[in-house]
Amino acid sequence: MAQTVNYVSAAKPAVGGAVSVGPTTATLPTSASGAVTGFTSLGYISEDGLTNSNTPESEEVKAWGGDIVLTPLTGKPDTFSFTLIEALNLEVLKVIFGSSNVTGTALTAGYTVNAKAAEMEAHAWVVDMILRNNVAKRVVIPNGVISEIGEVTYADGEAIGYEITVTAFPNSSGDTHYEYIKG
Repeated sequence: MAQTVNYVSAAKPAVGGAVSVGPTTATLPTSASGAVTGFTSLGYISEDGLTNSNTPESEEVKAWGGDIVLTPLTGKPDTFSFTLIEALNLEVLKVIFGSSNVTGTALTAGYTVNAKAAEMEAHAWVVDMILRNNVAKRVVIPNGVISEIGEVTYADGEAIGYEITVTAFPNSSGDTHYEYIKG
């Protein structure tokens, strides 16, 4: 295949929010475009966008004399990192703290958050983005759990954000996530 600059791209969030979350039992989208039902948008994420780390881990096996003769796969963690910046969004708070630990239905009436040391809830995640020439790209994580939450900074002139890492777990087919791309 010949080189072409038309295959070089950057990513922008889809209109209406890039990251959506739903139950692991939700019907997953199977294409790059179209409505996503059963999922809730988590609103804006920071300008740093989305980072995916999907790097194989291996261990070197050496023969007598020092030659490397085998590098068996020991793991392949698949993680996604981004910062949710809608700190007043009820759905964001439920994802960060657990749906049973956040009460209230309207900001005007108030929310209560109970921070606890409890297992994080598994969710299905969908990330929609637009690439060069309006090419749609959708990343679908069937079963992802927040495995890290960064420090939250409350400062004048800075957006409050929840920097999270979502670890994608394999489904029955061994897939940790799907990527759909369509021009």
